[in-house]
Amino acid sequence: MPHITLEYSANLEQRITVQDLCEHLRVEAARIDAFPMPGIRVRALKAEHYSIADGNPEHAFIDISVRLRAGRPMDVKKDAASRLFNAAKAFLKPVLANSSLALSLEMRDIDPDLSPKTGTIRDHLGTA
Repeated sequence: MPHITLEYSANLEQRITVQDLCEHLRVEAARIDAFPMPGIRVRALKAEHYSIADGNPEHAFIDISVRLRAGRPMDVKKDAASRLFNAAKAFLKPVLANSSLALSLEMRDIDPDLSPKTGTIRDHLGTA
C-alpha cells in the first residue's frame, strides 16, 4: 500500500495530462519510506457528470484519496499526506494560477483484518 485514487472533473483533461499527474504522484509516493514501492497504486477516475459551486462549467476539481494499511504512526501519515498534497499542488501550479480548481486530499487507514491481499507484482519487478 498505498492506493492513491484521483477523482477528477472531466474538464481537467483540457488543462493537464492526467497520466502525467498519476506518474508524478507515484514518484513522490515511492520517495516516502513508509510506503513500500511494490504496493503503490495510483489510478484516476474521471467524473463525466458534476456540478461545482455556482454551476460555472469552468470550475474543476481533483479529490485525492489515499488508502493505507493501518499501523503507521500519525506523524508518519501527516508527513506523507503533506508530501503528496504538495506534490499535487506543484504539478498543478499553472492550473491553480490560471483557472478555477478545487484540490483536496484525504488519507485513511484500511483495517488489515478486513482487507485480504494477494498478488505477484513483487515477482515481476524490474522485468519491464
